[in-house]
Amino acid sequence: MSDAVMTTLLQKQLDHISQQMGWVMERTARSPIFSESHDFSCFIADAQGRLVSVADGIPIHTGGGGFAVAAVMRDFGPDDIAPGDIFILSDPYEAGGNHLPDWTIIHPVFVSGELLAFTCNRAHQSDIGGGAAGTYNASATEIFHEGIRLPVMKLVEAGRLREDVWRLLKLNSRCPHLTDGDVRAMIGSTRIGGQRIAALVTEFGRDAVVRAFSAILDHAERHMRAAITDLPDGVYEGVDASDTDCFETVDVPVRVRITVAGDRMTVDFTGTAPQVKGFKNSSLANTHSAVYVALLSHFEAPIPRNAGAFRPIEIIAPEGTVVNALYPAPMTSNTVYPATEIIYAIWKALAAGQISQACAGWGKAAHCISSGLDADGRTYVMYHMHAYPGAGAVRGRDGFPSLGTVITLGGMHIPNVEIFERKYPVLIRRQEMRCDAAGAGEFRGGTGIDYSVDVLEPAEYSFRGEGARTASGFGIAGGLTGAHADIEVRSPSGEALDIPQYGVRRLPAVRVDISSSAGGGWGDPFARPPEKVARDVEDGVVSPAAARDHYGVAVTPDGQVDLAETARLRDRRAQHVQNRL
Repeated sequence: MSDAVMTTLLQKQLDHISQQMGWVMERTARSPIFSESHDFSCFIADAQGRLVSVADGIPIHTGGGGFAVAAVMRDFGPDDIAPGDIFILSDPYEAGGNHLPDWTIIHPVFVSGELLAFTCNRAHQSDIGGGAAGTYNASATEIFHEGIRLPVMKLVEAGRLREDVWRLLKLNSRCPHLTDGDVRAMIGSTRIGGQRIAALVTEFGRDAVVRAFSAILDHAERHMRAAITDLPDGVYEGVDASDTDCFETVDVPVRVRITVAGDRMTVDFTGTAPQVKGFKNSSLANTHSAVYVALLSHFEAPIPRNAGAFRPIEIIAPEGTVVNALYPAPMTSNTVYPATEIIYAIWKALAAGQISQACAGWGKAAHCISSGLDADGRTYVMYHMHAYPGAGAVRGRDGFPSLGTVITLGGMHIPNVEIFERKYPVLIRRQEMRCDAAGAGEFRGGTGIDYSVDVLEPAEYSFRGEGARTASGFGIAGGLTGAHADIEVRSPSGEALDIPQYGVRRLPAVRVDISSSAGGGWGDPFARPPEKVARDVEDGVVSPAAARDHYGVAVTPDGQVDLAETARLRDRRAQHVQNRL
């Protein structure tokens, strides 16, 4: 078998193992955030801690996963990592974590007594203590308000669970019944991954597998260098911003300066806003993940997702900024914000060099988490994911109506409403695509969602309203920006309740109405085929008036395209553009 064939075969095998780990986790975890939504990611590193497969889950989890493995290797030398050991960590300052709710299980894989790899599972826990149930304390001003901080610890030592650490984890969660099952599922998934890697060694031999690890990384590096070379040498700049530090209205820009020189790229965040009071500050590991999400989603799909692809990229993240905050800044929201601003700033910068591959902005998320006691007196945590925003368009494809936040790139699932109504004291009244919200374009942005839910009992709410004041799904290549979000909370009598953009509130039974942010459009809206516009009108996501105003398409009351009027509208617009030139 040739080296190239072996490399390709083992890359596919490793990616399949990552996905198998994910299947094990999804089918055995207790929390709906895992079993229904897949808010976890499984990845594999070699014995040097280099990521060789990140095929499962959410890219914001995995891109910086090497920081976590490196922390294990730093804190436990070769003599202290033994067969049967399993490690756990979360802290962004001390343990290579991205934010505290993402606990990472790292399982060293030994074959014939020799360390060969690490199988890993990073999963967002339902609750880790702190100042608000559900992991997102929007009132936090330091990391100590956000929950338990986990350094690198041995959770399993020589095959035996450390009961003292296990008790520590459960004592620091409002949902110990979920923690118990979820962490066991994480351990089980990494053990299965280890068994599958050992089987590869049995089939192909240790030396062949180790050589393949290096070859896989080199292969990805070559692909990334080739992709960078397709960009003209030069400097590309972009900026995206938040409009709040979680406590007051303030501009929080993330600025990037990308320098392309041959087959190398420097991504420099000098000039980015200082770290903020609230919990939207990024750890270095999280910033690296966000950069990789931005680049790998901009470039063509064939680039393998592993550490080799990251080699040609230098990242400069000045300390004390929102992209590399100093202790003890709070960080829980960083996997979404400022990660989204990092991605968007890079996308905007790269659009100047490769407009054909440019991505329009996804809407930013405005929703809430509610928590209370279930019928058995145990704490539940419900993420209102059914109000997730619309995705941005790309050349050749409209944006998805609702696909989570951009840092997931579709890796999270939106749960079935009936399952949530069974598990939680809620009645979901509405979940449908918005009309006239999507950014118009040759390829239309995602519509966003109109969502309405009755929460039938008193609950605590953590509000996140990033897309509520400022439209965020920016258009590209002439496409228009998607609509901003809106969130309202009313009492059973219909009285509007005052809620913060970010913050924690205790509320009675209420109705929550959310119109989620919409995605941006790609390309000139007047280049959209009239029959597609008519279909959007038929589907109720574009009104006849918007079809006429934004797309230059006249749709008759029976849903047909008025060809003569459409031609007149588009000719008039073309003449107007010509006159401006």
